[in-house]
Amino acid sequence: MKYILLLFTTFIFAQQTQFVDFKSVNGQLKLDAKEKSVSGSVDYEFEVLKPLDTIKLDAKNMEFSKVAINQKEAIFVNTGKQLQIIYNFEKGQNHLTFDYVVKPKQALYFVAIENAEVQIWTQGQGRYTSNWFPSFDDVNEKLIFNLGITYNKEYQVVSNGVLKDKSSSGDLVHWQYQMKNPMSSYLLMLAIGKYDKKELIAKSKIPLEYYLENKDVNRFEPTYRYSKRIFDFLEKEIGVSYPWEIYREIPVRDFLYAGMENTTATLFATRYVVDSIGFEDRNYTNVDAHELAHHWFGDLITAESSTHHWLQEGFATYYAALAEREIYGDDYFYSKLYDTAQQIKFASRTDTIPVLNAKASSLTFYEKGAWALFVLHESIGDKAFKKAVKSYLKKYAYQNVNTQNFFDEIKKVSNFDLVQFQKTWLESTVFDTPAANALLSKNKAIQIRLEVDKLKKTPIAEKLDFLRNTLKSDVYYAVKEAIVDQLENEKFETKKELLLLALQTNNIQIRQAVATTLTKIPEEFRSDYETLLNDKSYQTQEIALYWLWKNFPDHRTAYLDKSKKWIGFNDYNLRTMWLSLALSTPDYAPNSEDLIAELISFSSNKYEATTRQNALEKLIAFKIINDQVLSNLVSSTTHHMWQFSKFGRDTIRFLLKKPEMRASFDRILPNLTPDEQFQLNRLLKE
Repeated sequence: MKYILLLFTTFIFAQQTQFVDFKSVNGQLKLDAKEKSVSGSVDYEFEVLKPLDTIKLDAKNMEFSKVAINQKEAIFVNTGKQLQIIYNFEKGQNHLTFDYVVKPKQALYFVAIENAEVQIWTQGQGRYTSNWFPSFDDVNEKLIFNLGITYNKEYQVVSNGVLKDKSSSGDLVHWQYQMKNPMSSYLLMLAIGKYDKKELIAKSKIPLEYYLENKDVNRFEPTYRYSKRIFDFLEKEIGVSYPWEIYREIPVRDFLYAGMENTTATLFATRYVVDSIGFEDRNYTNVDAHELAHHWFGDLITAESSTHHWLQEGFATYYAALAEREIYGDDYFYSKLYDTAQQIKFASRTDTIPVLNAKASSLTFYEKGAWALFVLHESIGDKAFKKAVKSYLKKYAYQNVNTQNFFDEIKKVSNFDLVQFQKTWLESTVFDTPAANALLSKNKAIQIRLEVDKLKKTPIAEKLDFLRNTLKSDVYYAVKEAIVDQLENEKFETKKELLLLALQTNNIQIRQAVATTLTKIPEEFRSDYETLLNDKSYQTQEIALYWLWKNFPDHRTAYLDKSKKWIGFNDYNLRTMWLSLALSTPDYAPNSEDLIAELISFSSNKYEATTRQNALEKLIAFKIINDQVLSNLVSSTTHHMWQFSKFGRDTIRFLLKKPEMRASFDRILPNLTPDEQFQLNRLLKE
């Protein structure tokens, strides 16, 4: 083997894109949910630009067979991370073909759901697609992907591009998808599940497809309330036609993030599948607009390196804000910018990494990147900004870009000082508050918000008239929310009048601020606070139910009777809260065993991670702990969502501080799966 390795040492440190251009790939895949595996036949078409002796594909933990160049058997090396083909490559067109099989450790997930059904979906952002499909971790290697996927006929299968063919064979269906233009590998996707679909047409005649699980068909309207409007707005605002042939949106269970802009098919978390009440607290509008904006900024043009990541996240965040401005108005837009400015200012006290740095935080890439664009847009004017963005997108379509490429287009339409702009907004971690406030103050609501914030340390007696008049005015609700937040640590007697005025606004967000900030409820305010239980907000109801139950033991039965049939969001937030309170109320629940079993079931793998964590938090907080609860807690440590697995590990560490809990974990250890045993043993040995 040593002589083979010597052949490619001259090339291994060079960037492959300088030597070879991969044009397209056709992959024919089969997925096995029981084995959690992918197998397939792959055909890559590529052009050698300069002679070389090795080409490589990124491929994690895969097995390969039938590897051939132009239908001739090829020598290859499988490093476990790459497939490296050894060959005397000359300039010209070639085909690389092979079969492969893999059990992905990440990036492709098999999520078990009720009735022995499954959802399968991918998440390739970063350098992860190569865990399930031999491809390229280098975002600068763009090519046309065409996937064919064979799976059970009971399921819908979605991949990038247009569905060109669908054929049946017994219990299997083959779905053939085809792309027209190139993209980076991290945008490759597939999703498999049981869905209903609604089809609409954009103003530009682009087909739009919106998916929901069969059980959620009555949630189409609130979930996708503004989706088509957002699509039509962004095409017009950006000034460049949507650059792909179709657009789909698909919710998947236990998704790792809010959403992901896979080319032509956005995946998003099921937490945004809501009814009309849920819409008030966690609607999909911003995520929807953000992921769609990425189809220009990220998918069409892709940052050449992480240093320039703001060209994707900053742009997507800013254009999502513009879409929300079109839907919700100027006050919403400016208030959101104000809030993010406060977050950035606070973070800048400890965050020393600026926008133009590969290690910048999400807050910096997303929110400060968006702020930079807002400043630029306002500084050079709408006409010049749109002209530059349009030119930038068209010039670099289906290519990779850096910050200077964007600035070059700005220079063509404006004499704006980009050197100083870059220093202030992209290279400094200090937030330019005076400049920001000057721009924000164009909005009347923000002018009043700034006045409110200046009064934070002013004694309430001295600002009472101003706060009272503001709460009575028709100023935007976010300003009144800020007033309620400012009252949190004031004595009740001095703020009662203002709290009543806040409740009388009948605005869900302002009333929710009262519910959140008033945790010690005087008897004289009980009946007023109880009205929050009737708000059309699952979040407000959960907060109010808990604090009323805690503050007024004599009324617990009435509160529990009122909320007995509440369910809440699709993570069952109200039902799990009710169960934990009912079980913690002496003599309320004669059938407590049934209630305990129901609450424990919510912590099991029958449900999504958010539901499970909700249930586990309540079980542990209310000390409803048995072997099944502990087993479900240990199971969380093996989950693919890092947030949930971290919660599991941290909670077990906390419980292990008590000797009796250590004995309980030791007792359940033999009945756990090998993966669960491994995780628990590690924690027991810490």
